[in-house]
Amino acid sequence: MEKAAKPRGRLCTLCNEKRAALKRPKTLEQICRECFYAVFEDEIHKVIVDNQLFKPGERIAIGASGGKDSTVLAYVMSELNRRHNYGLDLFLLSVDEGITGYRDDSLETVKRNELQKAYGLPLKVVSYSELYGWTMDEIVKLIGLKNNCTFCGVFRRQALDRGSALLKVDKLVTGHNADDIAETVLLNILRGDIARLSRCTSIITGEDGPIPRCKPFKYTYEKEIVIYPF
Repeated sequence: MEKAAKPRGRLCTLCNEKRAALKRPKTLEQICRECFYAVFEDEIHKVIVDNQLFKPGERIAIGASGGKDSTVLAYVMSELNRRHNYGLDLFLLSVDEGITGYRDDSLETVKRNELQKAYGLPLKVVSYSELYGWTMDEIVKLIGLKNNCTFCGVFRRQALDRGSALLKVDKLVTGHNADDIAETVLLNILRGDIARLSRCTSIITGEDGPIPRCKPFKYTYEKEIVIYPF
């Protein structure tokens, strides 16, 4: 009886059965596609459980911009909630800043996303024009390009808080990953901002405010978030 032919090339260092498809950026292990999906999701589940990010029955808003981080976050949160019985009610929350050719396109991506159909995630969109009476394009026309990112950042954070309040959620989760946090640490060091430096690495922020924010991707590399959907 002939033996089954082994796959050509280097075998996955985890299952030792399938051919390795990638070198994992986080550990440099040569692993197959299936093992990558498994360890990626299991590590995020461990972060959620170890840090007690959620409680059964909580309403959770997922910040959905239409980019890679928020899209992968929404998918993984939905999958882990189903697989591990977190007992969470999940919602997608998007902010329309009113930036022509940028946010309008990404919002269409969110609206087309199969997560709404496959997992039944309701989508709430809040806009600068509704909340503040101004779009970001109109603000830029008034103040110019200088410091417009500062305005947008402040308005966006407030918009997420107000959108979360409208959804009556208990927590807001964002797609901030390990690379984002490392960048924030370096910026705060260069600025000498000790107050922000002491809290920028926290996995939960805003606990003293109305709606805490959680970062399930705190230990997840950006490269792996890019690899995951492909």
